Amino acid sequence: MNMSRKFIVLLALMLAASVIAMLLRPTQRISEAGEKVNLETMIPKKFGEWNAVENPTNQIVNPEQQKKIESLYTQILSRVYVNKVGEAIMLSIAYGEDQSDSKQLHYPEVCYPAQGFQITSSQQGDLSTQFGNIRVLRLHAEMGSRSEPLTYWSTVGNKVVRGSKEIKLQQLSYGFKGEIPDGLLFRVSSITEDKNEGYALQQRFVQSLIAGMTPSNRTRLAGL
Repeated sequence: MNMSRKFIVLLALMLAASVIAMLLRPTQRISEAGEKVNLETMIPKKFGEWNAVENPTNQIVNPEQQKKIESLYTQILSRVYVNKVGEAIMLSIAYGEDQSDSKQLHYPEVCYPAQGFQITSSQQGDLSTQFGNIRVLRLHAEMGSRSEPLTYWSTVGNKVVRGSKEIKLQQLSYGFKGEIPDGLLFRVSSITEDKNEGYALQQRFVQSLIAGMTPSNRTRLAGL
């Protein structure tokens, strides 16, 4: 095979690969099918023993600068809830309609140090609810005298994913169907020196929240 013919064959293979890549590129956002996600209405301001406070004194850590938030997330919900005995939980949910490689959610392991915190511990776990377990990560963040244990999970589509490998596999499973998945990051935290006490309080909060939600919202929020 002479050089000119080799060049033509190579060019044809490159063009074919480009066409296949274009044909396989996901185009349909699953967020456009079915009921739209609205965090404000999806997450009640009052449930069980918990009530959202209007002007909280506790500071919810803002994970990104405003410009970055707008480029990554479709919606952000940040609230502080207090129960009858004055215990407080800080809630933050970031939702994105496009969970492709270029627009993945940013995680507390990155966001908290960017705000000046030190992550002193990290552990995987399961948060039990009456509808099943949620696979979570529990971190302990410190900055000066502030001790903040936190629990979080993330979803791609309607499945909780943990780690870059699971995220990529879930993205690919949608991509093969021509779909672009949505996703969210759910985080709860509290200010306490005793991190285990904080995790226990956060579990009670999530259990109560999940119990008061509709089945479809439970699925969107935690894959249950």
